[in-house]
Amino acid sequence: MCLALPVRVVEIGSGADCDQAVVDLGGVRKEISLALLDGVQVGDYVILHVGYALSRLDPEEAQKTLALFAELDQSKLAA
Repeated sequence: MCLALPVRVVEIGSGADCDQAVVDLGGVRKEISLALLDGVQVGDYVILHVGYALSRLDPEEAQKTLALFAELDQSKLAA
């Protein structure tokens, strides 16, 4: 089973690093590759899988998915 996560792009490299970005997921920041996508901008949400952005995601859908993850995490704490 594979898991892909919605993450928000907070920084994009320039020059030779323009296919690299820094993303944020709940305060955790990670450098990823944008090599598979064109036109990604700071503030966009992308689907992240094994270090690569696979597709852009509608911000509303990203928020819904992140809220579901947060809900799962809370239910784990309550158990």
